[in-house]
Amino acid sequence: MRTTTVPGAPRRRPQPHPSARRAPRPGGAGRARAWRRAVVVSMTERREAGMATAEYAIATIAAVGFAGLLILVLKSQTVRGLLTTIIESALSVG
Repeated sequence: MRTTTVPGAPRRRPQPHPSARRAPRPGGAGRARAWRRAVVVSMTERREAGMATAEYAIATIAAVGFAGLLILVLKSQTVRGLLTTIIESALSVG
């Protein structure tokens, strides 16, 4: 008998024949491998847990430094004179 699939229905993966499955390794090596994988994943997650916070802190410090430099530049008499000239010429166009 031929089976038809319904559009949108989940497809079942074919199961291997029971004789084709791998036999478990002696000594519980599969369990040990799973344990090692879990330990490595948890260590990696812990190590990278604060990375986003540290990156935000560095970006914030850089932005504050840039803002301080910009304030120093804008307070200088040369830049203040240039800005005043630009604003006066823009207002006197009309």
